[in-house]
Parts: sequence; C-alpha cells; structure tokens
Amino acid sequence: MCGKSIGTISTPIGPIMVTAEGDAITGIKVIVGQEPKGCCPSPVVQNAMEQLIEYFEGKRREFHLRVEPRGTTFQRQVFNALTGIPYGQTQSYGDIAKSMGSPMAARAVGRACAANPIIIVIPCHRVVGRNGLGGFSAPGGSETKVFLINLERSNPTK
Repeated sequence: MCGKSIGTISTPIGPIMVTAEGDAITGIKVIVGQEPKGCCPSPVVQNAMEQLIEYFEGKRREFHLRVEPRGTTFQRQVFNALTGIPYGQTQSYGDIAKSMGSPMAARAVGRACAANPIIIVIPCHRVVGRNGLGGFSAPGGSETKVFLINLERSNPTK
C-alpha cells in the first residue's frame, strides 16, 4: 500500500495533479512537463478529481473534501480565511489581512496565497490586489487567475 496517493486530470487550465495522504487532500496543482507516476488514485483522490471536473463544468460551487495544506501557522490561517470567500466573489489581500486581525499583513497574505498547495479548493484565485488583479503562482499566472474568476462569474450561484 502506498502512503501517498496521486491522480491527474486534464482541465482547461492544464493538467492538474491531486495528492492525498490517508483520507486528506494534501495537494492540488497545475503540472508542467511529465506527469508523475504513483499509486493508483485512492478513493479520496478519485473523489477530489470528480469534484474538480464538476467545478470546471460549472456544476460545483463548493468542495466537500478534507484538506491538510502544509505550511506555517500563518499560512494555514490564511488558507482557512480563503475558504470563506464565496464562489464567484473576490476579496483583496488587505480584506483577508483585516479579517484575520492583522490589517497591515496584506503582503504576507499575498505570499501565503503564493504558497497555497491546494489551489481551487482553497481559492487563492479569489484574492485580488486593491488596485488590480494581483498575481497567481500557478502556471499561466494571471491568465489562469482570470480564467477561474470568469468561470465562477459565468456560473453564478442560484
């Protein structure tokens, strides 16, 4: 039995790799180059891949997955705050910093967003700069971020 489960899916933003350890998702990222080889996807990874496919089809607005993102205490606090941004909406890095009780930490929030190991499910793409889009660390950068924001806005909640 493999301790880490890996699966990949094709998406409009490129191939995405989903990783899990035990019953928790530990990574969702766009991959560039050769797809990794690993164990057959576990039911946890299979479920995450199915939910991601539904998301890209405009059929899913919320994810029901147990996630365990790796990061510092502050990064994990940011990741938790990001999950509170509603589908199809955006907030600024400063808004997130204020919601965490650290109004001067907008840049640190931005760095935490760039370190997000579980994109889309932890929606760092919904965080924008006060005066513009801001960055996005996944392959495709800002173009990928715009795609995800537009995908959500074209499939509004009911």
